[in-house]
Amino acid sequence: MIQRIQTVFLLLLIVAVVSMLFLPLWSKTDAITGETVVLTAWNLKSVILNEEGDPTGAGTLPQQGTIGIGLLAIAAAMIATYEIFQFRSRLNQMKLGLLNTLLLAALLGTTFYYSTYVGAEMVEADGNGSYHAGFFMPVFALLFNALANRFIKRDEDLVRSVDRLR
Repeated sequence: MIQRIQTVFLLLLIVAVVSMLFLPLWSKTDAITGETVVLTAWNLKSVILNEEGDPTGAGTLPQQGTIGIGLLAIAAAMIATYEIFQFRSRLNQMKLGLLNTLLLAALLGTTFYYSTYVGAEMVEADGNGSYHAGFFMPVFALLFNALANRFIKRDEDLVRSVDRLR
């Protein structure tokens, strides 16, 4: 039962969310001072970049913890892992999938909040900043979760239709 297609989607969800923990999510650079604010899953910090784009030191702005992003990502990965091993109870899998959808939506919202409101206020520069690969990982995770839920429901419908024939 573990070899079903929904397991592949749940594994891809886990990979997407865990990779988000290690990738930068968003950054914005002040053109005058050269100071860049970088959002990761664990903190929002400022660094000063040289002309090549390499960090030369810590910035003047205080570092701010964004541990909520990291904790939501870890929770979503743990629920998806647990969901994989609940293959004997598809109804529990569907409930866990719904819970994971809510967690991933909260993760996406929290990331958007920190990048748009908190981080954008730290740097006086025009524009929204630039979104990096880690910012889009919750979107992919939501897609993989929806596909996994669809195939779990398809399996449940198949089992119920066979039971009706008996």
